[in-house]
Amino acid sequence: MTATTAPGGTAKLAGREVARIGYGVMQLGRPGTDRADQVKLLREAANAGVNHLDTAQFYSDGRCNDLIREAFSPYPDDLVVVTKVGAEESAQGLRLAQQPEQLRAQVEANLAALGVEQLDVVNLRRADAGPGLIAGGDQLVDIDDQLAELISLRDAGKIGSLGLSNVSADQLRHALGAEIVCVQNSYNVLYRATEPVLELCREHEIAWVPYFPLGSAFELGQDVRGNPVVTGVAAELGCTPAQVALAWLLQRYAGTLLIAGTASSAHLAENLAAGQVQLPAEAVAALDRLG
Repeated sequence: MTATTAPGGTAKLAGREVARIGYGVMQLGRPGTDRADQVKLLREAANAGVNHLDTAQFYSDGRCNDLIREAFSPYPDDLVVVTKVGAEESAQGLRLAQQPEQLRAQVEANLAALGVEQLDVVNLRRADAGPGLIAGGDQLVDIDDQLAELISLRDAGKIGSLGLSNVSADQLRHALGAEIVCVQNSYNVLYRATEPVLELCREHEIAWVPYFPLGSAFELGQDVRGNPVVTGVAAELGCTPAQVALAWLLQRYAGTLLIAGTASSAHLAENLAAGQVQLPAEAVAALDRLG
């Protein structure tokens, strides 16, 4: 990959140095999009210093992983590709797949699609609460059973490291013995219900990967870019509201890794430039009060 300054600086992920601003590929691979343009966008991110990609086989029915493979295989040594398991595509759309045998099948599907013998990091996406699908029936699975399956796959060399997604502080604390390297939870300047999980990550030096950093449709009142305090800070600093929101996350904890996603080259550049935004103390205090 092209040597450049790492966007946002660097932090540790699974024992490796990665740029603190990475790239979530979920918005790629959708019907009607141009494959060549999306491969170009992935390479553009890498050329700008991004070496942490977030993906899943259930994103766009595997097309996101296909794009990553076309863009980067054979993969450079410094690229960390993080995938997740816990759901799958079906004829009726996305559905949960939380059973241990389903997790194993998803690991195998990610391996095949990415064309690798080992997945760098696999996040277990729990479904005990929103946002998104919530488990019921046979999809209510004990986390210990899930971790045992994934640890077995790690011991077999098919997984490098394990992470968690959409978990509580109690669940993370319970899973610490599995050597968790990262946690992905919904979190932004307006939505901080998962603050106890962040505190636990800080205590144990675990990478914190907040998703929906700019808000989402799942929670009402999460229009981060339209919040008057955020827009006011942006106007004072001469940057965009999105950059303010991302910069606040980076300054919240040195182990924060961002995976803001986009299918737009312009938005990609905007997100990466957030790593250069320095929020003055009074701006941080005003943003902190929003939570």
